[in-house]
Amino acid sequence: MKYKSEVLHCFEERGFLHGVTDGEALDVLLSSGSPVTAYIGFDATAPSLHVGSLLPIMMLRWWQHYGHRPLVLMGGGTTLVGDPSGRDATRRLLTSETIAAHGEGIREIFKKFLVFGEGATDGLILDNAEWLSSLNYLDFMRDVGRYFSMNRMLTFDSVRLRLEREQHLSLLEFNYMVLQAYDFLVLSQREQCCVQMGGSDQWGNIVNGIELTRRMEGRELYGLTAPLLTTSSGHKMGKTAEGAVWLREEDLSSYEYWQFWRNTMDGDVGRFLRMFTELPLDEIGRLEVLEGEEINEAKVILAREATGLCHGADAARRAEESARVTFEEGGAGKDLPRMEVARGVLGEGLEILVCLEGLGFAGSKSEGRRLIKQGGVRVNGKLLTCHDYRLGERDFEGGVVRIGVGKKRRGLIELL
Repeated sequence: MKYKSEVLHCFEERGFLHGVTDGEALDVLLSSGSPVTAYIGFDATAPSLHVGSLLPIMMLRWWQHYGHRPLVLMGGGTTLVGDPSGRDATRRLLTSETIAAHGEGIREIFKKFLVFGEGATDGLILDNAEWLSSLNYLDFMRDVGRYFSMNRMLTFDSVRLRLEREQHLSLLEFNYMVLQAYDFLVLSQREQCCVQMGGSDQWGNIVNGIELTRRMEGRELYGLTAPLLTTSSGHKMGKTAEGAVWLREEDLSSYEYWQFWRNTMDGDVGRFLRMFTELPLDEIGRLEVLEGEEINEAKVILAREATGLCHGADAARRAEESARVTFEEGGAGKDLPRMEVARGVLGEGLEILVCLEGLGFAGSKSEGRRLIKQGGVRVNGKLLTCHDYRLGERDFEGGVVRIGVGKKRRGLIELL
């Protein structure tokens, strides 16, 4: 349908919409002139979020941009359970202490994308551990659980697919959708939140929250989902052969983040410009039709804009300049990943596998061996074929060894 509200019109044009419950009524509500509160939940399964979470973050950013209020719900409680959606196996259970530590790191990411404060459209970060951790199980099942139909819950993809494949689904995981529905009810009561957004795999969980609130309190809530993203090659967004593309500088340098976007496949450029930048749509229309070598202009702009949003304009400029110096002039850009080593460690040689880990190019020695076996590692421009190679003083040209992984990733080993 053709939406009249600015935010839904934006979501439709930029490719954020997959499903909406009662889109016509929601459109009228969003056009009323008063701020509407929406939330998205993020479980704290790691110390950082990765690029796969960037789409919902951008949805919250646009929501606020058009005069509405975004809520970020940290899953301090639900992470203890583990979301079965899109999973073939049970998630690894984490301790409360680990989840709390993860949450602190994740909170910092949102401060780059959203404005928080006390204003009518200022964002707010909440943690569902605040109300879930104190629930009495018997009271909860009696007061809330009776509104859920087991027959219907068994039809949801997150449950049905696991059962069809005869894969284990614990009672703990099965309760996840009940807890998420309860979150929506609580936020509607506490914060007058009437919209939940999320990926299309969350549709059943969102509808549960809408129906629970309608049955318990007679109020109408709304749900809105975005498509689950895959690249043109069919890979899940946010993961590469080298690992997750993290949003925190501590986990992935702004230079490597810039390179991730610069290496976007031609067929994804237009879609990613719409979703992950704030460029005007007419400018995106001009860029996405470029072909051949000219498409690289669009990729550089995508990398610049996406990195600027996540790490700041200065970091984006430094990353772009480092890439230019490294690939166009054959030099060593200032923002390249670096690893410093003392001269004393070179007596027996420095393992190349240790270097690959130290530069962040491999998450483990076995991953480093795989990169070398696949012919993806170069030392000072020369292809490396031996995974037990050790760097010696002979390799340090001017006190530096240049390490290359694949066509785009570069790093330096510097001698102290």
